[in-house]
Amino acid sequence: MSIPVVSVIIAAYNAMPYITRCITSTAEQSIGQEFLEVIAVNDGSTDGTAEELDRLVMAHPGLLNVIHQANSGGPSIPRNIGLDNARGQFVFFLDADDYLGPEALERMVSAARSNATDVVLGKTVGVGGREAPVSMFRQNQPKTDVYSSRVYWTLNPMKLFRRDLLERHDLRFPTDLSIGEDQLFVGPAYIHSAGISVVADYDCLYWVQREDEGNITLRTGGTEPRLKFLPRMVDVLLENVPPGPGRDHLAHRHLTVDVQQLLGHLALEERPEQEKALTRLAEIIAPLWHEGLNDRLSAMARLRLHLVRHRMLDDVLELLRFEAELARSDAATPVLVDDGRALARYPFLRDPVRAIPDNCYDVTAQLGIRHRITRAELAASTLRLAGHGYLHRVETRQVSTDLILRERKSGTEFRVPGTHTATPGLGSDHDAGRFAYDRAGFEAVVDVTTAADGKPLPDGLWDISLRVGAQGISKEVRVGSKRAEDVSGAACTHIIATDESLRAVTLYTTNPHGNFTLDIGEKKHAVRSQLHLDAVRCAVDGVAGLEFSGLSSLVVGPANTLAVVLENERGDRAAFPATPIHEDGTFTVRVAPAELPAGVWRGELRLGAWSWPLPKLPKSTVPVKWRRRGLPWYAKSHTADGDFALEVARTSLVKAVARRLKA
Repeated sequence: MSIPVVSVIIAAYNAMPYITRCITSTAEQSIGQEFLEVIAVNDGSTDGTAEELDRLVMAHPGLLNVIHQANSGGPSIPRNIGLDNARGQFVFFLDADDYLGPEALERMVSAARSNATDVVLGKTVGVGGREAPVSMFRQNQPKTDVYSSRVYWTLNPMKLFRRDLLERHDLRFPTDLSIGEDQLFVGPAYIHSAGISVVADYDCLYWVQREDEGNITLRTGGTEPRLKFLPRMVDVLLENVPPGPGRDHLAHRHLTVDVQQLLGHLALEERPEQEKALTRLAEIIAPLWHEGLNDRLSAMARLRLHLVRHRMLDDVLELLRFEAELARSDAATPVLVDDGRALARYPFLRDPVRAIPDNCYDVTAQLGIRHRITRAELAASTLRLAGHGYLHRVETRQVSTDLILRERKSGTEFRVPGTHTATPGLGSDHDAGRFAYDRAGFEAVVDVTTAADGKPLPDGLWDISLRVGAQGISKEVRVGSKRAEDVSGAACTHIIATDESLRAVTLYTTNPHGNFTLDIGEKKHAVRSQLHLDAVRCAVDGVAGLEFSGLSSLVVGPANTLAVVLENERGDRAAFPATPIHEDGTFTVRVAPAELPAGVWRGELRLGAWSWPLPKLPKSTVPVKWRRRGLPWYAKSHTADGDFALEVARTSLVKAVARRLKA
């Protein structure tokens, strides 16, 4: 009997009608049934789940193995039985309510094999109103670990595990817990794994909200079951992860998510149970929480943990009521700005009786900058930017606004002061109008020939940021991603004149974020690729000459700098300027051969140090003729080589007479 690639383990209890779609989604996996085994453990169902599983065995012969047992009271025993019977190289735990995307297992197995990882997370999608984890699925992660990613923020077992990992570390679901058993299985698996992959570009798992809200993974039960599994998770970290940033990263999840959930249940209990639960919680978190963790935590989490640590039950309950009201109102909390710090006006701020430290309220690092660009124009060497920027929740008093130009590779930066403008009514349509930002506007002018402390900006990619300050607090943000509809983000290259030469300056927006950057010196926007000569023809307006036509997306500032330059064998040189580039990008250059001495002339189109070859004159081009001092002259294609060459000469009178006599 061949060894399957994946064993899908399904614990099923009263899972009708969801179990049918669950099993069908595994049977239809693109990886192929020949590489799968499905082990469904019926945990004493009474709603027809057992009968449906038996029917599905007949519908999918050789794929589905059903094990019937008396109800165990939870998912641990059925999952363990499934794991004990699994033969696959990998195992995937699937709840009977949920189902898989058609290519889920194929993609996850491919990620595990190509990256030599032991655990694979597939993107989870909520169905029917059920919320799914998001933060760890921002992008694909071929190989990461539990310490440098957000994977630890999802501890449900619906993932792909290399079975050898589980067997080597004897990992099974604890059977004495009603909730939290998945954490004690997945957490150690993460920690002991040789690597973790994240498949974020495909919807792998559909997480279903049952109509009767009977999902196994949604069972609750007050504070007591949480006080049973949480200390065991703390022990897992203390025993397997040394002190330091790695342990702090994992502790962050428990000190925020688990503590907040437990306190939510505590609020529903009677006073004696509340006091005992709070005391026990304070003891549990003590080994994990230290002052060095504060920078990782939100102000609300710091305040919550401070109240728990000091067993301040009444204050915990008041904070819970405040949080609930805050969530219902969806409004931002005002701040107190003092000595360059922003303190959230959460309960008990600077209450002399409670004496809670200010750092439990400090949200300075979390303050966001709201900004918008309403003007972004590059004309010759001058960039003009205008818009607004302000610190969210901080009134615009004692404001400062500067543009920061920072070269991407070297980190060199220059600051350009902005001029403040009034913005009456700004902010009235947000946060119920409780914050006013009437001095948030700015205008800034950047002259690239003087922006480097009076000198020209060197070549490079100069990212543009806005430094916004108010009441002693300042923060920086890249600008351009939020701009008015009439502000273009399309790249536009300008040719400007400096004391020494012509330079290329391009204002463009980055991909995918859409922020403004100045490209000086063709780091990303080559001048040569933005101008093309299309053709050459004899002038058609009766004037003896040649006319070159071209197309350009450049903005050429200095007049007469774009020109056809010709040179003959003797070193004589002649320049013929192009017309200004029209709005549609077209331009022409008129070459007057009558101005050229005799000889073979070769040349190119030049723009400062840039040059483009001239198109070759077709053999069929009618010679250009004129008279100079009464004598006939001509210009025609010189075909000695494949490049442009124009022969200018006086018509031989003897040959001309001979041609006439022959005629």
